[in-house]
Amino acid sequence: MYFATFVYKEEETFGILNESKTYVILMKDISEYIKKDCPKTLRDFIENYKDFEIETIKDILKENTFQKIPLEDIQLSAPIPYPRRNLFCLGKNYIDHAKELTGLSGGDDSIPKFPIYFTKIADPAIGHKDFICSHSELTDKLDYEVELAVVIGKDGINIKPEEVEDYIFGYTIVNDISARNIQRKHMQWFKGKSLETFCPMGPYLVHKSEIPFPIELDIKCIVNGEVRQNSNTKNMIFDIPHIISDLSKGMHLKAGDIIITGTPSGVGLGFTPFKFLNPKDQIDCYIEKIGTLTNFVK
Repeated sequence: MYFATFVYKEEETFGILNESKTYVILMKDISEYIKKDCPKTLRDFIENYKDFEIETIKDILKENTFQKIPLEDIQLSAPIPYPRRNLFCLGKNYIDHAKELTGLSGGDDSIPKFPIYFTKIADPAIGHKDFICSHSELTDKLDYEVELAVVIGKDGINIKPEEVEDYIFGYTIVNDISARNIQRKHMQWFKGKSLETFCPMGPYLVHKSEIPFPIELDIKCIVNGEVRQNSNTKNMIFDIPHIISDLSKGMHLKAGDIIITGTPSGVGLGFTPFKFLNPKDQIDCYIEKIGTLTNFVK
């Protein structure tokens, strides 16, 4: 099941795509068949609906006819434009990416022995085909990072690795836009990854039932038609069960939390000479079974 947040008739709402992804059905229409009020946002839906209700929705879609809204009649937003908390992020979670991080002063190519966590603000996250602000007054080292994002489906603490999938709602794509000079200047990653428009997300949120566990998906980033990043999520140093179990030790993860799981090699910083982003560039972030998130630099 593929969920989307979108603007339709000047109102932001959310719904479910058909299998061929040619139209959407409004969640508020589906909710009329469920003995439950329709949440206002997809984030609210995740926080209030359980796994068994997803199966109920699938049955309702098979048994009833709904208004079909063509994709060309909507404008996609980020699936969760306003997360309740900062995104949880993983640094250096692919060996090849860790080795390429020597491009600027202070770079370090060591392989982490433990997950490297930081956070990123999305307020809001931007959606498919939205524009990334270049912030040219602050940086000339604007970079891209395609990442698999995991959306938590229910609250949990001290989650066992073998139970992790039970706590996942689904998956989407995040382009972890970064200002490399700001990262180096402040000797940490938060500021340089949290400027306005630095969190493209989408195009859809895919329910976990669509993607077999463990997660082994091709992942790519293409800039102006050139393939820059090309790997598979099975190449993570710390896989999803490890990340979620470790992160939840002594700390509650909450329904709707978003965890981005690191990026493979091929970022602009990793080339000689550098291949940073410029105005008018097109960035296509692709992950198998999820789709392609496209954005442009302004």
